[in-house]
Amino acid sequence: MKNLNDLKWPAKADFPFARPGFVYIAAVCMVTASFFLMGWTVLGAIFSCVSAFVCWFFRDPDRVIPQESGALVSPADGRVVIAERVETNDYVQGPCIQVSIFMNVFNVHVNRVPFTGVVEHAEYFPGKFFNASLDKASKDNERNALVIRTDAGKLYGVVQIAGLIARRIVCKVEKGESLTRGNRYGMICFGSRLDLYLPEDTALAVQLGTKVSAGSSIIGYLK
Repeated sequence: MKNLNDLKWPAKADFPFARPGFVYIAAVCMVTASFFLMGWTVLGAIFSCVSAFVCWFFRDPDRVIPQESGALVSPADGRVVIAERVETNDYVQGPCIQVSIFMNVFNVHVNRVPFTGVVEHAEYFPGKFFNASLDKASKDNERNALVIRTDAGKLYGVVQIAGLIARRIVCKVEKGESLTRGNRYGMICFGSRLDLYLPEDTALAVQLGTKVSAGSSIIGYLK
């Protein structure tokens, strides 16, 4: 099921936690407080740990965005699991360079805009919930895709993909909207993946296994 956050994402965080996590944080904190009020200290202690993990999962740190000309930044924290040329894809016409970033539950899950441009297409695809590290997740899993046109006329795609545990994709971005490199635009809750489909002349700055941080790590350079 697709879930969209009805609040725009701020360029600078107002709180240390991502807005989609407020409901989860409030819920576990209320349950924890209830256990202590009822005298169930053991359960209260257990849920204190759960509350701490939920708060930590939804952390939303500010990042220093590279200002180099042509620099395309990572849309997610995680590890590069695919970095290769593909002949076709479902989002951008023609051969592209695909870069896939796998996020485990310990990564920051707030997603950021890779490169400044205007949203030319936005589409949600229902699907399954295979492990997001698998290749088939790109085509079979639930996902939300944006195709963005840069000021220089380059097209690239960025796709949020739900994983084995993830059940909520957050993305309130519409066709025609202008996006700025490094700004927040959404998140995926509890483990997932981001796929990038870049022009084939992009000069990559990452390889398989590279660990990246959303907004601050450079994936490559658009020519």
